[in-house]
Amino acid sequence: MSELRLFAVKGVGEIAAGDDLVSALLDALDARGQALVHHDVVVVTSKVVSKSEGRVVPFDGSDDQREALIAQESVRVLRRRGPLRITETAHGFVNANAGIDHSNTPEGTAVLLPRDPDRSARRLRAEIARRRGVEVGVVITDTFGRAWRNGVADVALGCAGVVAVLDLRGTPDASGRTLEVTEVALVDEIAAASNLVLAKDAGTPFCVVRGLAERHFGEGSVVGDVVRAPQGDLFR
Repeated sequence: MSELRLFAVKGVGEIAAGDDLVSALLDALDARGQALVHHDVVVVTSKVVSKSEGRVVPFDGSDDQREALIAQESVRVLRRRGPLRITETAHGFVNANAGIDHSNTPEGTAVLLPRDPDRSARRLRAEIARRRGVEVGVVITDTFGRAWRNGVADVALGCAGVVAVLDLRGTPDASGRTLEVTEVALVDEIAAASNLVLAKDAGTPFCVVRGLAERHFGEGSVVGDVVRAPQGDLFR
């Protein structure tokens, strides 16, 4: 692989509970004469997945309700500072305020993370294959802060049909030395790259990534492969 192409899928309308995300994606592609091809990767923001799955809840903006929602969506709170909570969700994600989002949602509501992003990705992938007869990967993304670094970046919350972590241990580097510890968080790299074309204010929840090598496709799970188990974490 020496070249990648990424493009946002334009023309997707507002997503609400019960909406068919695959229809929204395919209709928008069809309207512009575009089509998915074998081993494209479809990237979709977790917010529209959550909206389609009914994960939008009333939110009055009060501190009490914010605390209640964070407690509801967390298995534990790791750190507190003012209104900020660093939490661990039931998925195993460590993030700010359990990933609860108040942007790009109607006034008086908040969006919760999908219950099972890996399963959501598998369903989207299977439905695309059923309707168009093409095998693609799917990555569901969200924006996370990063420990010890300023700024946010998109990471993968769920995936299907894509190797989540590319294990390069035991392979030679450019100098012929054997790599001993290198494992590449492939789906996080895809998520971060997609954010370069998915502007937050442009209403473009889908991105297509084209040109990944064959070895990047296969079985994968964010919760199973990317989330570090507590026993392997020096900071929990």
